[in-house]
Amino acid sequence: MEQADAYGGKGMRAPNRETVIGQAMLNNRSFLPDEALDKLFRSARTPNGWLNEAIPDTTLHALYDLVKMGPTSANCSPARFVFVRTAEAKEKLKPALSSGNLAKTMSAPVTVIVAYDAKFHYKLPVLFPHSDAKSWFTSSPELAEETAFRNGTLQGAYLIVAARALGLDAGPMSGFKRNVVDDMFFAGTDWRSNFLVNLGRSDPSTLFGRLPRLPFEEACKIV
Repeated sequence: MEQADAYGGKGMRAPNRETVIGQAMLNNRSFLPDEALDKLFRSARTPNGWLNEAIPDTTLHALYDLVKMGPTSANCSPARFVFVRTAEAKEKLKPALSSGNLAKTMSAPVTVIVAYDAKFHYKLPVLFPHSDAKSWFTSSPELAEETAFRNGTLQGAYLIVAARALGLDAGPMSGFKRNVVDDMFFAGTDWRSNFLVNLGRSDPSTLFGRLPRLPFEEACKIV
């Protein structure tokens, strides 16, 4: 059957669900229902406007409790998250924003600065106690930077999916001045900004039409 929206473009064939479920059961694995897959991926959208609904601290704590369980290299967990919610904090963030991201960021209930700790490896004796993993990175600043950035980005992606799982909409953005954010929020620390994510409940009237996605044949290879 053809799926115009859920699978990214008209003419793309969805896998037969009964076949996929059968394979999952054969492999003794659980399979999320369509409703959950829609919520996390197929129907989820990037917001352009927000409903005026606050996000309580309990939700932000629950969000991080999901994010922290996602895998990272050697459990290094380098991501750091700053939840920008107050008017004062939003004003600090404002000069760093590109013009296209300004209005939707200032009106978002929460904007997350997804950052990483350049000295993440000093936590490894606690996070990865069965090996001297800290020495892998103290001896190679280049490896430390690469690992922090890659795994911090990965954790930022977990944040987006976890937010959707908790009923929030997430709008990731890279249109901002990193040096301004670092100066305003991370001066005197080893934290470095990576990207921003607006969180809240989307105003449906502001959504654009869904854009196409690449088909499997153009984006993937099986070798």
